[in-house]
Amino acid sequence: MDKEQTLIFGIRSVKEAIDSNKSLNRVYIQRGLKGVSAFDLIKTLHKKNIEISYVPIEKLNRFTIKNHQGVVATIAPIKFLDLNELNELIESKKKSVSLLILDQLSDVRNFGAIVRTAECTGVECIIIQSSGSAPVNGDAIKTSSGAVFNVPICKVSHIKDAIFLLKQLNVKIYGASEKADNNIFQTKFKNSQALIMGSEGKGLSNAVINLCDELVKIPLEGKIESLNVSVACGTILYEILRQKKFNS
Repeated sequence: MDKEQTLIFGIRSVKEAIDSNKSLNRVYIQRGLKGVSAFDLIKTLHKKNIEISYVPIEKLNRFTIKNHQGVVATIAPIKFLDLNELNELIESKKKSVSLLILDQLSDVRNFGAIVRTAECTGVECIIIQSSGSAPVNGDAIKTSSGAVFNVPICKVSHIKDAIFLLKQLNVKIYGASEKADNNIFQTKFKNSQALIMGSEGKGLSNAVINLCDELVKIPLEGKIESLNVSVACGTILYEILRQKKFNS
């Protein structure tokens, strides 16, 4: 496979790529693949005149050892926004903007799950750092159920650069941290806001904490002292959405 291509796999991920008007180079489908979802995908591929290769499952397994569901496709690499494009995106929003910043979150499956939740809660851009962040690869695409095609992703050299820009644009910065005094239910989130989630093991770095306008935490009632980062992120994003929809 060409190094300038990205591999995606799974029926839903490929269908989402098509619906998002991504340019698929070729779709490989397992010979004899059955099922309503597979039939609908093949029908769509024919309608869009996308090239299909029917291959034995052994070839798909050589592409990836993951659960490909009998479907693998290649696309051009995902295009990331830069800081200038992020600036333009925010300024194009007349009333408010909802952003998510991931501070060196490195687990691909957590990243994919977070992107999926972000898409469902109306996040308009996800900001990641060039180094130390989870790769946006086939695993991430499949875990997100193709949501990476619907949410712009901005890649920056340093998270701090993005935070400084957002502050200039009057976007309030909330950091998720166990060090917070107030929990998310005691916090009134602003219409234009960015939530920062830290890495799986270390949470937010001290440098990033110092740049936050406010820290928030999730109240925990059990013996376990923390949530998985993707679960925590989803909890906070839905509280932000609840306030936006029902407290405005």
